[in-house]
Amino acid sequence: MSAERPAAPIPARPAPPRPRAGWSWHHPATRARIWQLLALLGIAALLGWLIHNTQSNMAARGIQSGWDFLGQTAGFDIGEQPIAYESSDSYWRAFAVGLLNTLRVALAGIVLCTLLGALVGIGRFSRNLPVRALCRGYVELFRNVPLLVQLLVWYLLLVEYLPDTTEAWSWGGAVFLSKSGLVLPFAQHGADGWHWSRPVLEGFSIEGGAALSPEFLAVLAGLTFYTAAFVAEVVRAGILAVPRGQIEAAQSIALSRWQTLRLVTGPQALRVMAPALTNQYLNLTKNSSLAVAVGYPDLVSIANTSLNQTGRALECIAIVMAVYLTLSLATALLMGGLDRRDRARQAP
Repeated sequence: MSAERPAAPIPARPAPPRPRAGWSWHHPATRARIWQLLALLGIAALLGWLIHNTQSNMAARGIQSGWDFLGQTAGFDIGEQPIAYESSDSYWRAFAVGLLNTLRVALAGIVLCTLLGALVGIGRFSRNLPVRALCRGYVELFRNVPLLVQLLVWYLLLVEYLPDTTEAWSWGGAVFLSKSGLVLPFAQHGADGWHWSRPVLEGFSIEGGAALSPEFLAVLAGLTFYTAAFVAEVVRAGILAVPRGQIEAAQSIALSRWQTLRLVTGPQALRVMAPALTNQYLNLTKNSSLAVAVGYPDLVSIANTSLNQTGRALECIAIVMAVYLTLSLATALLMGGLDRRDRARQAP
């Protein structure tokens, strides 16, 4: 009896022929490029029509346009000047002062809201009931009250309920807090090198040191406390996203709660939190435009004053939009770079 021979393998079906490359209408890539080109041409034509129509209407109503006003004399003072500025300077320098004021309050707010939000977010996991309740109450209070209302409340507290300059609260004779703001020691460079400029109460004013106005403090406090409530929820969500097994493994090798947070939970949670934190930083930067409500001379405030004096509405609004767009893109790129660097460092 002879053994049966194994059946011959079935040959594989040949792959369908690939579409021919080239500029053929039947090629999908060609049709995609043509549709994209037509879409770009349509958008360009629409923008051109809008610009031409706007310029025609402005010319018919006698409204001036152009960017030449940036070189003209501004003619107004600015209360807070990170760089030297006088009313005889040009508009572009006034915009630079406003931009620096915006950056100053935004950067300080990002740092402070990160620290405060991390503390509150970690406090939500405390074994102490009053601490957990306090952290939850903070989040529910500050994230559910509009930011504009909070700015007005902080400004009212600072200018109405703080003592006058002559009766300023003092800590160690070096820090003063009054209706005039907060005055701190400040490092200055003079003819004899670097030295500390300590504030001193002389008569009706405080001389020396670095002064932070009530407007700056109100905006900084409002942005910090408001954004920290959202950052706390981001931190809490990031910690909850870490698998429970990771924490149990850390506890099995006798790591303390602090060591578990610093070595196990924190690094893994940070990778989850990075995109959400970026959104909060972008929101804080854009929310700084509400500073005009309490008289802080940020970029929007300077743009409003320039608009009223020159009538160049489109130009002033375009400057504000371009600046905030640039700041937002720069923040997103920076946070994205840090996230990629962290992922590459932790990759096996």
